[in-house]
Amino acid sequence: MRISSKGIRPGGSAIHFQYQGQQVEALTSDTVASALINADIRSCRETTMGDTRGVFCGMGVCNECAVQVDGVNGKLACKTPVQENMKVDVQPAAPALVSDLTIELPEYEISPDVLVIGGGPAGLYAALTAAAGGLEVILVDERAKLGGQYFKQPAEEFALVEKELDTQYRTGRELIARVLASKVRVLNEVKVWGAFGPRHILASSPTSRWVFRPKRLIIATGAYERGVPMPGWTLPGVMTTGAAQTLLRSNQVSPGSRVLVSGNGPLNLQLAAELARAGVTVVALAELASVSGRSVPKPGLQMATSAPKLVADGLGYIATLAKHRVPFLRGSAVIRCDGVGKLTQVTVAVIDSSGNALEGTEKVFEVDSVCVGFGFLPANEISRSLNCSHYFDSARGALAVDQDESGRTSIPEIWVIGDSACVNGAKVAQSRGVLAGVAVLGDLGLSLSETLKRRNKAATRVLHRHLRFQNALSRVYQAPILEEQLADANTIICRCESLSLSQVQIPLTESLHTAGALKRLTRAGMGKCQGRYCGPILTSMIAKVSNAPIGEFAGFISQVPYQPTDIDIIAEPA
Repeated sequence: MRISSKGIRPGGSAIHFQYQGQQVEALTSDTVASALINADIRSCRETTMGDTRGVFCGMGVCNECAVQVDGVNGKLACKTPVQENMKVDVQPAAPALVSDLTIELPEYEISPDVLVIGGGPAGLYAALTAAAGGLEVILVDERAKLGGQYFKQPAEEFALVEKELDTQYRTGRELIARVLASKVRVLNEVKVWGAFGPRHILASSPTSRWVFRPKRLIIATGAYERGVPMPGWTLPGVMTTGAAQTLLRSNQVSPGSRVLVSGNGPLNLQLAAELARAGVTVVALAELASVSGRSVPKPGLQMATSAPKLVADGLGYIATLAKHRVPFLRGSAVIRCDGVGKLTQVTVAVIDSSGNALEGTEKVFEVDSVCVGFGFLPANEISRSLNCSHYFDSARGALAVDQDESGRTSIPEIWVIGDSACVNGAKVAQSRGVLAGVAVLGDLGLSLSETLKRRNKAATRVLHRHLRFQNALSRVYQAPILEEQLADANTIICRCESLSLSQVQIPLTESLHTAGALKRLTRAGMGKCQGRYCGPILTSMIAKVSNAPIGEFAGFISQVPYQPTDIDIIAEPA
């Protein structure tokens, strides 16, 4: 379903491609994912169990949207632009292996002052600040466009009316333009697949291999959404809130015509409001937190004094839902997804303080899409691989980086900033980006201009203000962390390997203390997402059975390559 957001005029010319031999109409502004979803086609890859999977994370992490494009397997629909007459097919469960590897890419070795990994809010501000102080800065991002998940921009084919765009679009556009006009060298579509030290970073792009040997390293890889297994959560049509927002904000395509949004946190509220404004039928917003009148006033006042604009935005989203008569189900969550081949129905129930559904509170909704967002997990594979010190943050149910205020880690040459260090939102990420850039300048012996000194002071004030805001926000949205509570014995826990709850429970004993041990016994976590979605769930399950606390090394160990990478990229040139 195509939509039109305020300030974004329809753009892109009509083209056609084939899906399973069927002709599909698309626009040049589409990815394969947005074109298929607009045509109400949900299936992308086939599993060994005989079912199909569709777009889930929308950012290249889960690999569920892998399709075959013009005979080539492993193309991610969410990241592949649609082209005239391309042939798209469901990727088979066991695709044929290619034995004649002929890719020979040139390799470049570069030794900049600073390498920034990640082009979201934190990385953009860090790169811009370091370059403004006179350093040679390279910024790499695996996406084709800068902005990350927060500042995602409309496809270039759309005609934009700048003054009508919302603040998030405009702020992102201005920041990206400043970076592109600066002395920062930007390398898009560059995937970091290995890090063997702060001065030995390996990466690849569609046209090149890269070896980076920076004097200082800034990691700003962001976060991805927490997976919450429940019956039917692997059905095509079930996707994360972030995936839906990418479709909406970048491609002007709705995830469906009848959508239910469920999860925990303000991003779900924003998505539900944006969908409703765009004319999509939002059947309900199920928020896990109770958000009762008694719990809001005190933290609400702290939020209002810390970030009044964000509070105003939130109230605007609530007003939009009320205007469009979208039911706001507090203390509730989707607990079951049903359909044959694709999603057609969801069940929502009230959730107790332990994360279990209360019997007798179920409500059933007819939908063609459900968007789930139960919080975020830091994308910390690189920092863990480089042995930066981490600790388990029990309040968030995730590892966080040990760091100082600027983001400097236990390894002096490495900074980790933004949500890849600890999930605290875009405003905190932007502030830490400035502080990291300034800290690197000082560390490399450069003096600060008066302008940079002022920016550093301002960023420090903004950081403290928004940390207070985040603290209050977490109290408003306080809710149990959902892991395996909603799953039954047959529910898939490891999406990649199609392993059910009962299958991963078999080896659990008091003597099994790590997710790595469970991985060797069950294959859980050996798929293309490399345990990003099942790992936290399995780690928690192990801790409950063994009574061992979750520590820095309880989960899956971060291993090279961090993402699926062709062997001829990893291997030495002939």
